[in-house]
Amino acid sequence: MKRPYVYDKAKYHYDFVEQHGLPEEHAANHTVVFLRWLIENGLMDDSFIEAAGDTSKIKRFLAGKVTIHQVYGWWDCCLVDDMLSVEGNRFARHYFDFGKGQYIHDYMNLLQGSLPSELHVKYNETNYRRMKKVIDRRFEEWKASKEKRRPKRKAAKKGRRAN
Repeated sequence: MKRPYVYDKAKYHYDFVEQHGLPEEHAANHTVVFLRWLIENGLMDDSFIEAAGDTSKIKRFLAGKVTIHQVYGWWDCCLVDDMLSVEGNRFARHYFDFGKGQYIHDYMNLLQGSLPSELHVKYNETNYRRMKKVIDRRFEEWKASKEKRRPKRKAAKKGRRAN
C-alpha cells in the first residue's frame, strides 16, 4: 500500500505559534489559503467531497457558511495527497511542496511584509484574494510549461500504397 504524501499538517507549526503567543489557527493559515484555492478550482478528489460526509458541507463552505479552517479541521488539519485530484497533486507537488516549490516564497513575499514570520500572517479575505491571484498565475504558468514539455505527435503521413 502506498504511503500518503503529506503536504502539511498544522500540528507541525503548533509549537511555533504557541511560543509566539499566536492563535492556534495561525498554524494553518498558510495552508488553508492553498486548500481553499484547490477547492474553488475543482482540484480535490471526489473522495474528499464524500469524506466530508456529503456534498452539502462543501456547498456550505462555498456559500460562506462554513470557514476554510473548519473544512481543514474535518481532515485533522492535514493536507494529504489523497485529498487532491490527479491534476491537483501534480500542481501541488510542483508549487506547494515546501522543499522545492514556490508557494511559501510567494506567500511570504506577498503577505508577510514586516511580520516576524509567515505564521504571523492573518487569514482573511483580503489576503486570500491577493494570494489567489498569484496562485492563479502560477497555475497557468505550470499548465503552459506542461504543454511545452508534452511530446508533439507527428501527423500520420498520408501516402499512396503501391499496387
